[in-house]
Amino acid sequence: MVMDGFDLGLGILFPLFPEKAERDVIMNSVAPVWDGNETWLVLGGGGLMAAFPLAYAVLMPALYTPVVAMLIGLIFRGVAFEFRWRTTQGGRNRWDVAFTGGSLLAALAQGIALGAILQGIHVEGRQYAGGWWDWLTPFSILTGLALAVGYALLGATWLVMKTEGALRDKAYRLSWSLLFVMLGAIGVVSIATPFLHVHYTERWFSWPNIILTAPVPIAVAAVAALLLRSLANKWDHQPFFLSLALFALSYAGLGISMFPYIVPQSITIWQAASPENSQLFMLAGVAVLIPLILGYTAWAYWVFRGKVRAGSGYH
Repeated sequence: MVMDGFDLGLGILFPLFPEKAERDVIMNSVAPVWDGNETWLVLGGGGLMAAFPLAYAVLMPALYTPVVAMLIGLIFRGVAFEFRWRTTQGGRNRWDVAFTGGSLLAALAQGIALGAILQGIHVEGRQYAGGWWDWLTPFSILTGLALAVGYALLGATWLVMKTEGALRDKAYRLSWSLLFVMLGAIGVVSIATPFLHVHYTERWFSWPNIILTAPVPIAVAAVAALLLRSLANKWDHQPFFLSLALFALSYAGLGISMFPYIVPQSITIWQAASPENSQLFMLAGVAVLIPLILGYTAWAYWVFRGKVRAGSGYH
C-alpha cells in the first residue's frame, strides 16, 4: 500500500490532467520507481503462500475474481506506461485510457478483496466452501471505493511533493477535496465494520479493550488535523507522509479488528502457519532479501529525489 498506492493514485487522477505536458511530468515523476514498487505485491503473495499456506489455500479460491482483475489492471497499466511514449497522439490517448482504467481496476480490486476478507470467508474443514460471488457485497464495494479514494489522495500529495507551478497548485486543490472524502470513507468503513460480526464489536467496544482501541481514532483525528495544517501552509513534503500515516492507522484498526484471525472467524494465524522448519528457512531468506530490497529501493528514491520539471526531468 505504501510503495504502490501513489502510483495507482496517479493513474486514477490522470483524466483530471488533460494537458500532454502535465501528463508527461506525472509519468516522469514515477518512471524510476513504479515497477520496483510492485516487487512488494509479489513478495506479499509469495510470503503468504510460504508462511501461511492454509490461509493462502482458503483465501485464493474465495478471491480469484478480484485477484485476477487486479492482475489484469496491473498488466494494462504497465504496458500503457511503456507504450504511450512510442506512438502517435491518438495512440497515446488510448494508452492513457488504459493507464487510468488499469490503475482504477487494480485499486478497486485490492479494496474489494480486503473487504471480502474482513466480512468473513465461508470455511468448512480446511477449505473454502463459499460461492463464486461471495466476495461481492455492499461492504466490499465500499472498501474498494474507499481504497481508490485513498490511493488518489496519495497520488495528489505525491504530485505536491514532486512537481511545481500550476501542476503543484492543482494537486494541492485536489488534496484538499480528496482528504475530506477519504476521512468520510474511513468513518463509514469504521462504523460499518463492527456490524459485520460480534467479535469486531467486542474487540472495539468492550471493557477493557476500549482502553487500547480508543487511541486509534484519536490518532486519526490528530494526523488529519496535521495534514490539513500542512496543506493550508503549502508544505510540500509533509502531506504525502501524513497521508501514509492515515493509511497506517487505518490498517492498524483493521488489524485490531481481525487479530488473531488471518481468515476472520475461521482460521487463526497459528492454525494457518507453516511448520517451524519452513518458517525458519524462510526467515533466513527474508533476513537477506528484505534489507537488500529496502536498500536498493531507498537508493532509487534518493537518486531521483527533488522536483520534476517539464522537458528536463529531475533537478
